[in-house]
Amino acid sequence: MDVRLLRSFLAVVEDGTVGGAAGRLSLSQPALTKQLQALERQLGGTLFRRGRHGAVLTDFGSALLPDARDLVARTDALSRRAGRAARGELGRIRVGFGLSSIEYAPHAVAAFRRRHPDVQVSLEDLPSRVQLDRIRSGDLHVGFVRLPERPELPYRFLGVDRLAVAVGPDADPPDRAGWPAWLAGQPVVRLVPTRGPGLAAQIERLRAAWAIGLNVIQETADLQTVLALVAAGVGTALVPASGRGIAPAGVRLITLDDPMAAWRVGAVWRAEEPVAHRFVELLEADHPEHTGPMS
Repeated sequence: MDVRLLRSFLAVVEDGTVGGAAGRLSLSQPALTKQLQALERQLGGTLFRRGRHGAVLTDFGSALLPDARDLVARTDALSRRAGRAARGELGRIRVGFGLSSIEYAPHAVAAFRRRHPDVQVSLEDLPSRVQLDRIRSGDLHVGFVRLPERPELPYRFLGVDRLAVAVGPDADPPDRAGWPAWLAGQPVVRLVPTRGPGLAAQIERLRAAWAIGLNVIQETADLQTVLALVAAGVGTALVPASGRGIAPAGVRLITLDDPMAAWRVGAVWRAEEPVAHRFVELLEADHPEHTGPMS
């Protein structure tokens, strides 16, 4: 069914004359008459009786009028929804985040929900490497990740995270120069390396640079559990400094001032997804100075 012809039909119904409807549609009267005739051939009946009082609906036309109005209205609604989806204002967005982006991702998601309530947001805790793979495959729209050395995806640099030593209330940490020897002598609680491979690799680089061993006595798959064990006096831990927001009472996070303890954090996304660009607009507003290349 040609919706354009139905619009012409409804215009004549609303105006009551073919001439007046033609003016509203910016058509000549003969052109509109041809459209009405084409619609009548498609439908198999006469829509109007034409006389000196204008165009009056036939019984056939009256019977089809509600459906014509409904079809045009639904077509218009579909067009509006398609436009909103193309602008990233409608649909669904899948967002990933990791240990180092816990201070960025929740705030960005909350702001996006307020701005675009008709977009469904799912948020998943994933290692950076997994996020990057899922963005490439199309399973994820946006990821908050530990930025690779040379990001292949469009990205926005958000900040720098660092390793911090989590200590309990009874700990007596050293000054800056004494950290290597102090850590080497402490029982250590750590996140399972497969749960946070980027964090594990960062700790290993720092350990190798300091030429020390770590006495790992407990592993767990959750950062909050790591910090809870520190609070209970089980040991100390090397964690992202950004995790201080979830540290329980009594636990201090002391940031390490060492080049081997730092890494860049940013957001990456799929360039062809309109909803991802809407999400990134909010990041650009909050971090206008951190511009990453588009690939």
